[in-house]
Amino acid sequence: MTDLISASGDIAAQSADVLVIGVFAGEDAPVIPESAATLDAAFGGRLAQSLAAFDNTGKASSLTRLPAPESLDAKLVFAVGLGDAEDLDDETLRRAAGTAIRSAFGKETVALAFEGDPEATATGAALGAYKFEGYKTEDNGDGAPETITILGAGEAAVTRAAILAEGVALTKDWADTPANLLRPPTFAIEIERAATAAGIEVEILDGEALSAGGYGGILAVGGGSSAEPRLVRLSYRPEGATGHVALVGKGITFDTGGISIKPVAGMWDMKGDMAGAAAVVGATIAAAKLELELNVTCTVALAENMVSGSSYRPSDVVTIRNGMTVEVLNTDAEGRLVLADAMSRALEDEPDALYDVATLTGGQVVALGKRTFGLMGTDSETELVRRIGDQTGERGWPMPFPEDIVKLMDSSIADVAQCATGLKRDAHMIQGGVFLSKFVPDEVPWAHLDIAGPADSDSSYGYVSKGASGVPVRTLVALLEEYQ
Repeated sequence: MTDLISASGDIAAQSADVLVIGVFAGEDAPVIPESAATLDAAFGGRLAQSLAAFDNTGKASSLTRLPAPESLDAKLVFAVGLGDAEDLDDETLRRAAGTAIRSAFGKETVALAFEGDPEATATGAALGAYKFEGYKTEDNGDGAPETITILGAGEAAVTRAAILAEGVALTKDWADTPANLLRPPTFAIEIERAATAAGIEVEILDGEALSAGGYGGILAVGGGSSAEPRLVRLSYRPEGATGHVALVGKGITFDTGGISIKPVAGMWDMKGDMAGAAAVVGATIAAAKLELELNVTCTVALAENMVSGSSYRPSDVVTIRNGMTVEVLNTDAEGRLVLADAMSRALEDEPDALYDVATLTGGQVVALGKRTFGLMGTDSETELVRRIGDQTGERGWPMPFPEDIVKLMDSSIADVAQCATGLKRDAHMIQGGVFLSKFVPDEVPWAHLDIAGPADSDSSYGYVSKGASGVPVRTLVALLEEYQ
């Protein structure tokens, strides 16, 4: 992990391989901020003209590399656009800082000086420094900088940024790990190791305990795999805390679709079908490291949805932990079954609110694309998540529960159908939310986050690297802070 350092002083006086400044948009040339006046002087007062010669006029996240003048103790100067000064916000800063750090891979030391909130700059820089190490046998020398100095940021801001980035990095590492290396028992051990190191109590239920506990959904989904399913529960209990929030995550370590098998195209990406579980664990660990004054219980259901003679079938009826029966119509709608069990268990602890996170439906991507997650649940909670997501840059959009879609989930032989009877695709994302709502009492504040698209990025931009995104770890941490 890159070291994030708090510092004061002038950017031109810093010793680093790369010095980074933010510039504002101008008509013909970027506007150099007052804080970079000495750096401009090192360029003979012609920094703006030099940048304009490279068509950099300060557009948000534009970046120009310049050789550093001999008077500076640096090799390169990066100028990153921040857009119009009057429109500067935290997400612009985070993306600009992330862009700069990703462009500085292969360099050892970087110093940044931006106008605006230094914590946002520090967060973007820390997030941008992520790289999945992968499994290549040779190092190509393009790793993240070893140290990043954030000018103007206090120690508390830098510490918070580093902790958030660590939680996101942990989530991304797990979601990008090949499925053969992270099957349910292994994932449970990995979670236990990371949570225990953060001082969090861990409970793991194996197949026998799941059977004894009546977790019919998890057992059905995981029944086709030689790797037993697991239910993992993390309990963060700081001294003096009175509030209690439950986080629940879907942890399907690989999803073939089961007997309702998926097409081969894109199936490789199903190694990330446990991103919801990874995110809620990453957020819980971050909450513990930040020493939030709130009780947090995190429950994740881990299973591998495989095809074998012991796979569950369309037409099966399974009994969930809370006693409700479900008619199975599509074994590729497995996530809602394991979530129903996990949510039922989480509600037994009587939390003040419950948030579940899952890569639940392809319908989310169809409706909202790859960067906006779907939000369903009680109005107050979905609006709270939407507002906080706007602040963190992890955006969600509330969806309704139309009466006709609710009716589609009726079953003639069980308490609820797993998906729409007749396998109708109408409002497919909403069907998942409607199903989960059957397991949450009306009086419990609840939000369901369908992150099927935003959990993974097809390309790098801002502080987001290609691959697992770590969404919505930072939003969940900010949510937990609301309950302190």
